[in-house]
Amino acid sequence: MADSLRDQLLKSGLVQKLKVEVKPAPAPAKPQSRHVQNKPHHARPDQAKRPHDGDEKQRRSSAPAPAKSAEELNLARAYALRARDEKQERERTERAAAEVAREKKERKQKLAQLVSGKSLNDASAEQARHFTHGNKIRRIYCTPEQLIKLNLGELGVVQNTGRYLLVDRETALAAQAIDTDALVLLPDPNAAPDDDIPADLIW
Repeated sequence: MADSLRDQLLKSGLVQKLKVEVKPAPAPAKPQSRHVQNKPHHARPDQAKRPHDGDEKQRRSSAPAPAKSAEELNLARAYALRARDEKQERERTERAAAEVAREKKERKQKLAQLVSGKSLNDASAEQARHFTHGNKIRRIYCTPEQLIKLNLGELGVVQNTGRYLLVDRETALAAQAIDTDALVLLPDPNAAPDDDIPADLIW
């Protein structure tokens, strides 16, 4: 009885048998990652597989748009061509109007320079010489000598800035070269007299 229980078991061979029969304990499970640990345990498998609403919207927005038909493409092309043509026409019209305005301004400046200091209008003149301009009867006052020269074509009448100016024939022709509308009256000295109308007639 002095032998310990362990010694007795060894002698009987029971300890050896127990060692053989005892299976090793399973290895402890590895700790799961933080992401897996934070996953809610109450989520159902079908919910985990179903995509989120945001992902579905993003998938829909990234989906390619349906291709346009040939008719739609032709219509869009026709609208674009018409818009381009209309724009070009507007630009041409604006350029033409700007060019006309520029030329008109230049003519006015040249005409003003031409007649500057060459007006023969006499403030004391009392004889009116009538003429037609703009489908209306107009008049300019002359001295008796100026009236004869005007009827003979040695003088002429030029309009500048709304005024009628009596000028010599050379200046009148130069004004006509600048602007045909500027020359209002310049009788032809070589023209045959009409019905023997005297050159000094006042009408």
